[in-house]
Amino acid sequence: MKNLQVHIDSHSGFCFGVVYAIEMAEDILNEEGVLYCLGDIVHNDEEVKRLKNKGLIIIDHEKLKTLKNEKVLIRAHGEPPTTYRLAIENNLVLIDASCPVVLKLQHRIKNSFDKGDSIYIYGKHAHAEVIGLLGQTNNEAVVFQDISELDLDTMPKNITLYSQTTKSTDKFYEINSLLKENGISVNTNDTICRQVSNRDRELRDFATKFDKIIFVSGTKSSNGKVLFNVCKDTNPNTFFVSNTEEIEADWFTENDRIGICGATSTPMWLMEEVKERILTF
Repeated sequence: MKNLQVHIDSHSGFCFGVVYAIEMAEDILNEEGVLYCLGDIVHNDEEVKRLKNKGLIIIDHEKLKTLKNEKVLIRAHGEPPTTYRLAIENNLVLIDASCPVVLKLQHRIKNSFDKGDSIYIYGKHAHAEVIGLLGQTNNEAVVFQDISELDLDTMPKNITLYSQTTKSTDKFYEINSLLKENGISVNTNDTICRQVSNRDRELRDFATKFDKIIFVSGTKSSNGKVLFNVCKDTNPNTFFVSNTEEIEADWFTENDRIGICGATSTPMWLMEEVKERILTF
């Protein structure tokens, strides 16, 4: 035994939007034993597997087109207006667990679009949340993951800038400054979730306190990628795992102090399992 000291970050675990969606799903599953969900309820395979075992059925938008007279959960990422119109046509009952922060952002983008603004969204292409945001603009807004994707010379000289809620605050403001330096007038809307941006600062502090950091996240989580890099930049001895099977004993040396943390889509029960696994070394 290596006499490892292992601590879980008390600030890690599900954000309130994910907690809300999962609680809604579990309430219905406990009562009815089955519930359709449009896309993975959370970007964490282990949590999705747990809920599938309780009766959750994950469907995509193609399947939704053929589904009728059923209940369907809208996850925290939100959906475009076309999904709601289809639900009416197919007599579907939507259990809307869209995160309130995402819904507010959708409404702001819709208002900007209705005013005729040139809308740019800093976000991940084809991400579920971004698809919902684009839908507020009839898919006319420009989505970019990096400023290198934009042709600054031919862009409108006046734009309205938004961000996917889980992007890096520092990167967002860096982009904002670069646009202004290139003569573009930017109506800046900081729409990054404060629970996510605060997690950024908290993890920088957490990662300095340990010899090794184990970051637990699903590989599909955009937020997970951002926060893993925050930890890695702060503590180079940071390792990414999605489940307990990916942990390697040779990462650790005797008497190591180990910190475990995760994305806003990482369940606390999974981090507890990771801790128990590490303590066996």
